[in-house]
Amino acid sequence: MPSTKTMISAAASLAGSAMLIRSIIRDLIPPELQHYLFSRFRGLLGSFTSEFTLVIEEFDGFGHNQLFRAAEVYLGSVISPNAQRLRVTLPNKESKMSVTMDRNEDVADTFNGVSLKWTFISRSIPTRYFNDPDNYYSMAKSELKFFQLSFHKKHKQTVLEAYLPYVLEKYKAMKETNKTLKIHTLKFERLQGGSSDPWQSVKLDHPATFDTLAMDSELKRTLMNDLERFVRRKGFYRKVGKAWKRGYLLFGPPGTGKSSLIAAMANYLNFDIYDLELTDLRCNSELRKLLISTANRSILVVEDIDCSLELQDRLAQARMMNPHRYQTSQVGDTIRGLLRIYMTPDWCLLGRKKMFWVVTLSGLLNFIDGLWSSCGDERIIVFTTNHKDKLDPALLRPGRMDMHINMSYCTPCGFKMLASNYLEITNHPLFPEVEDLILEAKVTPAEVGEQLMKSEEPDITLEGLIRFLVEKKESDAAKAREAELEAARASDKEEKEKDENGKPEKGGEVEIKMIR
Repeated sequence: MPSTKTMISAAASLAGSAMLIRSIIRDLIPPELQHYLFSRFRGLLGSFTSEFTLVIEEFDGFGHNQLFRAAEVYLGSVISPNAQRLRVTLPNKESKMSVTMDRNEDVADTFNGVSLKWTFISRSIPTRYFNDPDNYYSMAKSELKFFQLSFHKKHKQTVLEAYLPYVLEKYKAMKETNKTLKIHTLKFERLQGGSSDPWQSVKLDHPATFDTLAMDSELKRTLMNDLERFVRRKGFYRKVGKAWKRGYLLFGPPGTGKSSLIAAMANYLNFDIYDLELTDLRCNSELRKLLISTANRSILVVEDIDCSLELQDRLAQARMMNPHRYQTSQVGDTIRGLLRIYMTPDWCLLGRKKMFWVVTLSGLLNFIDGLWSSCGDERIIVFTTNHKDKLDPALLRPGRMDMHINMSYCTPCGFKMLASNYLEITNHPLFPEVEDLILEAKVTPAEVGEQLMKSEEPDITLEGLIRFLVEKKESDAAKAREAELEAARASDKEEKEKDENGKPEKGGEVEIKMIR
């Protein structure tokens, strides 16, 4: 046997020879040829091993790699109980903790009899800055993260075509299960062009559900069935050639529960809410940008749609009354608007009055059911209004607003639901009297709920509610009598003018036309 000294000497000689060869290669062989030779050498070594490795990096260029995030979430569900280290986080604006692999840890998985090994690798790199598409400011990165997925090379096709799509599907299902509902509103920074994502969000923790809504039970059941049918009919919508969306119009007087119904729909379907204020938009193109930036499985809400359209009508009337003032080129309007933005301290107010009212009815209709409405799946659009008669008929036809829901005044059925929610009773001797008064007096669920909150004793609360309903009934009757008297006086005045002159006065005719 050779001595230890001989072995050390041989190893040192071999290492020296390797260093010499490496120096010669670097000095005499061009870098392109070096790369070719090394790649061929690695390929030669790879032919003697049966293992194949896929690398899944955190970023694809400057954008996030969806497969990396999918693997991160999926592996949190297959981590072995014997794992030594785990990473636990609570993301911002979330209510549930996230468990993932720690750096340089391995996880074994099996799919259709194929053994796979995941390795999470994190390496420090020189700090570099890049523009995050979801943030206004540049982000600093000093860490390189990626997954290595190793398996037998004969299963390459199975992993690429079956296993990785399976990981993505599991990720989507887990994301939906652990989803924290959010309500989104428009960012202020979008006016300055500083962020590609125009929305900001907060956690939606509204307690409204269909079990607590004070609305007609038959209407409630019809709406729930319609929502369930919409969610499960993806294939049907594609078969008939329609975008997978559904429109609902909620109309009725204030205080009838329109906003609570929207929250109940979101909780029932586990959909996020996007609250869109049309008066904050500058043009139709911005409306389209907002549409394509909303996520699937979401509810887009435009409240008080009649008020938003009224703004456009007022601007049109102003142009008709003073055409010389408003007959300017679109380019000129845009330049003046930009000057107002950057030169006027209260630019938001001036912008809304002078520049931003350019979302047209045609743009809104195209947004609802035109080509741009198909830029997403499983979306619900909800419009609310207090005055349905003020809306353009083109906005109400099927395909745009598919279901019209009348949020009426409180009914006996709604009262019983409110009594169960507020007083935790389902029957009481005073119920018949209350129900009779509710049929005669026009009261909203909000008004009834306010009365039920005044005491925790059912007897005292219901007696107070009866007094309120009686006063409301008498007040409504007095207003109705006053309206009738006013109409009668106007009619008598018109008849008197006809008797005196034989026909309406010329001045009166002009006045009537102006009023019209």
